[in-house]
Amino acid sequence: MSMASTNPHQTVADLRGMYIKTARDDLLRTQLDRLLQCNSDGQPIPRPVIFTKTGNDEGDTRGVVLVEGAGGGKTSLIHHVLSTYPALQSDDSECRRWLGVRVPSPATIKALGLEILRASGYPEVSSSRKEWDIWKLVRHRLQELGTAVLWIDEAHDLFRAGKQVEDILKMLKSVMQGPGAVIMILSGIDSLWNIASYDDQVKRRYAKVSLPAVSAASHEGQLVRLMGKYCEKAGLLPPPSSDLISRLVFASRGRFGRCIENIIAAIEAALLRGDSQLAVEHFAEVWAMHEGAAPGKNVFLSSRWTEIDLSKLHLAA
Repeated sequence: MSMASTNPHQTVADLRGMYIKTARDDLLRTQLDRLLQCNSDGQPIPRPVIFTKTGNDEGDTRGVVLVEGAGGGKTSLIHHVLSTYPALQSDDSECRRWLGVRVPSPATIKALGLEILRASGYPEVSSSRKEWDIWKLVRHRLQELGTAVLWIDEAHDLFRAGKQVEDILKMLKSVMQGPGAVIMILSGIDSLWNIASYDDQVKRRYAKVSLPAVSAASHEGQLVRLMGKYCEKAGLLPPPSSDLISRLVFASRGRFGRCIENIIAAIEAALLRGDSQLAVEHFAEVWAMHEGAAPGKNVFLSSRWTEIDLSKLHLAA
């Protein structure tokens, strides 16, 4: 059913608010299934599985490092999965079964601890407090809220801050042990895994989830369906171009999120023009504007688009 309105901007806002579930969602859901305890009926509950518990050792939880190139849509993916995973939902306003934060600026472990406290609704804490004291508050706060999953987005920025990787991982590990231990999800660009997995102990504690790049060969059918769905919602006919998907994937650098952004931007251009059908010209218009492509280097117009170097779009042909 069409959701198009007489206001093109509202239609585009509605499109951006849509979430399209794909097989990518299942990759993260499978990890949550593995890391959460189950009740007698086999259903996950908001309590992490505790691993390697021996003797007086309280054991620890496990985590996930999810990596994908910039513009892939990983942040939207993780937020949607955590927001809809049944075991992580609660009607209790005093309970936060999952908590997500983005690494702040400055990207220090102390600033991250303060950001977690702020996002949890904890009263303001002075930045003059010691690092370990702040993270002690973090552990207490997560336990108080009944938090099972802590998600840190753009985690690669944290490891660029100049502090030793070992020290950062040790602090993160502290909330994965003892009473109130949580499952840690770290997300970022491809380099995150190389930075974080500096030894076998880290590789044992974190499972790597790498979201594969999109290709026209493997994702054409899916992208055609998605584009058709968006066009239907916007009240437009789908585009006729036979090689549009290949151009779209190339122009989007193989990133799923960028493909969606480019589709919606092209639909916006069509609506603002008052056109009734989405066309390759709409993609060419918005892509050139966003990328600053020099004449002759527009992926959606050039007959030799596969030879275009996307790193040199602004240079004259």
